[in-house]
Amino acid sequence: MDNKNNIASANRKYKDSIFTKLFGEKDKLAELYNAISGTNYTSADIGLLTLENIIFIGRENDIAFMIDGRLIVLVEHQSSINPNMPLRFLLYIAREYQILADNEAMYSSRLVKIPPPEFIVVYNGKDEYPEESELNLSDAFIDSGIDNLELKVKVYNINKGYSANIMSRSGTLSDYSTFVARARANRDAGLDLPKALEKAVKDCVQDNVLKNFLTKYGSDVINMLSLEFNLDDALRVRENDGIEKGKEKIAEKLLRNGMTNEFVVDNTELSIERVQEIAKKINNNNIR
Repeated sequence: MDNKNNIASANRKYKDSIFTKLFGEKDKLAELYNAISGTNYTSADIGLLTLENIIFIGRENDIAFMIDGRLIVLVEHQSSINPNMPLRFLLYIAREYQILADNEAMYSSRLVKIPPPEFIVVYNGKDEYPEESELNLSDAFIDSGIDNLELKVKVYNINKGYSANIMSRSGTLSDYSTFVARARANRDAGLDLPKALEKAVKDCVQDNVLKNFLTKYGSDVINMLSLEFNLDDALRVRENDGIEKGKEKIAEKLLRNGMTNEFVVDNTELSIERVQEIAKKINNNNIR
């Protein structure tokens, strides 16, 4: 089997994330939700739902469940927080309501009751982000004065050193945060990814951090987190490429309007070398 097929096979095998594997059990999920919401539910109060993942294609890192008559969607996000998350959740919940509701009942004179949704994102990325924030669908409206349709997404930063109150109520989440932080620190120290993850697993087991989980699923965890880190890096490159291309288009427009190279550098944050390359390309095209 060639390398491409090996990667495809790995993605199929490790499609879910460490987060869903760790918190996919009802007792751990109750612990996590109680820590976030300040409630006291038990595993008996939770009804897990199997929902098609359309929030993040290719990686099953969402957990959906019913609790106290509400439909909760809980998602871990490791790359930069996307401001389009409310729109993604809107498409998500509309699809699920369509599945949950009886099509014929929707067209009758009887009011169809649906569970109210709650959307939670736990952020575990590298960028600086507040401990708690809220994303609103109405922020995306072209006319900001109209908010006939609203959808709110609560975002909690679960990186090491953040959200102390939540961490104090969930030892599992605190340990998970510690494990991811150690894996990243090992990478930053210069270890290649496999060795960085292996060391994080070994050190955490030794220090009784997610000991039972890592002892049982150690090799799976290394493979899953390797895929997650690689995907996160790929998303960052794609995002940065998009930002860079946007800056280059602005630079080209400014140069065509007669702005100096120095002015363009100051107003786009591109390097002087890159601005000079763009200017040279414009000149060559004009000569032709």
